[in-house]
Amino acid sequence: MHNEVVPTSPVELDEPVVDEVTGLQTPWVTIVWNDPVNLMSYVTFVFQRHFGYSRKKAEKLMMEVHEDGRSVVSTGTREEMERDVQAMHEFGLWATMQRSDAP
Repeated sequence: MHNEVVPTSPVELDEPVVDEVTGLQTPWVTIVWNDPVNLMSYVTFVFQRHFGYSRKKAEKLMMEVHEDGRSVVSTGTREEMERDVQAMHEFGLWATMQRSDAP
């Protein structure tokens, strides 16, 4: 066994070291889009059922979908948003995902 001397004082770096994969991940969002098929009451039901939102919050998001044509309904990691988009599709809603900093 070889004893190695390890410095105990802090080391100054020119730039901080950041793990680009996990250090500064940009959150992703799930967007539900308006469609001519689903009733507003059904969309509210889906938001309550899948996301566990209160009726008031689910209705607010549903009205954004209805009036603005879209609403951001969840935020998280890419994998979480893939699951939410899949769930919205299974409920028959039109949903997509994107990075939250995208236009």
